[in-house]
Amino acid sequence: MKRVYLDNGATSFPKAPGVAESMMDYIMNNGANVGRGIYESSFQAENIVYETREKLAKMFHFHEPANVVFTKNITESLNIVLKGLLTKNDHVIVSSMEHNAVMRPLNSLGKKGVSFSRIQCNQVGELNPQDILRQVNGNTRAVVMTHASNVCGTILNLEEVGKICKDKGLMFIVDAAQTAGFMDVDFKRLNADVIAFTGHKSLLGPQGMGGFLISDDLAKVIETFIEGGTGSLSDKEIQPEYMPDKLEAGTQNIPGIYGLNAALEYLEKRGIENLRSIEMNLVQEFLDGLRKINGIEVIGKKSVNDRTGVVSIDVPGKDNADISFRLNDEYGISTRCGMHCAPSAHETLGTFPRGTVRFSFSHFNTLEEVEYTLEAIKKLT
Repeated sequence: MKRVYLDNGATSFPKAPGVAESMMDYIMNNGANVGRGIYESSFQAENIVYETREKLAKMFHFHEPANVVFTKNITESLNIVLKGLLTKNDHVIVSSMEHNAVMRPLNSLGKKGVSFSRIQCNQVGELNPQDILRQVNGNTRAVVMTHASNVCGTILNLEEVGKICKDKGLMFIVDAAQTAGFMDVDFKRLNADVIAFTGHKSLLGPQGMGGFLISDDLAKVIETFIEGGTGSLSDKEIQPEYMPDKLEAGTQNIPGIYGLNAALEYLEKRGIENLRSIEMNLVQEFLDGLRKINGIEVIGKKSVNDRTGVVSIDVPGKDNADISFRLNDEYGISTRCGMHCAPSAHETLGTFPRGTVRFSFSHFNTLEEVEYTLEAIKKLT
């Protein structure tokens, strides 16, 4: 059966050329740990790790590679940041489009006296940044927001949010899970204090790789989440205070870093904007085709403006889960159905609790696959 992969919003497939080869080369021909050996293969691995920090800093227009922290995914990144920076009586502002990677840690922190206010987005997921001002109070310390919805693809206007945060002296923490690698994410232009990313979506790297970039000021005050061996200051039983060792205890996912390094090299050579253009041309064809199918409702924005390659549909009168299952079972089309770990976003979009069928594209997809998918949807609905 033909296979059409349209679940890139969950994880990208295929990965960038060179990712698997780079990971295999490390495992087969190097295998050394970083910061634990004074021999050539260890130094080689350490150079790749630092080079990857440099590539990420360059991609995000960030000034300090040492403040690029590696984690296993963006969920871990957001937990480290939120639980390391927020304390009792702190108040946080979020949007109604947030993923559970933000909301579950915040709700957990509620047990320790941290509170949050939710800015209501409109029914296509757009945010009015000025609504933030009405929620700021004397205890407000941070704004935490997704850069783009993982449910409907709407890109939030975070540049205006960043300006408000700077003016009000608030920390600005950006969840770039859906935008890193898809579009230019500029640390300076966003006035961000932290940008969290994951390596396995539009960055085209392997699963098990994520991280965040953190400003100098916050790097000094953030509490450590995990303590342990770093290969540095090994004569002391306290965690180093300097970056990145302060926040990177234990052996890292070095094969994953090698893979991410190769993916970043591919993105740099091809150009993120070039790849985005290819992807959005496919999304345009898909949206145009959906408009011609009766009984389909596109959830969120109906055009390619200010959106990612994520498109959700609802099929009123039918079971969305059944549609998603049959797309795979009868046509080999991989999608994701349900809540997408973002119940508040579905409430905002009017699709709670039934969820949606989500199609998420990559520049590796083709027009032929778009046409094949549209024909399958038409037959099933």
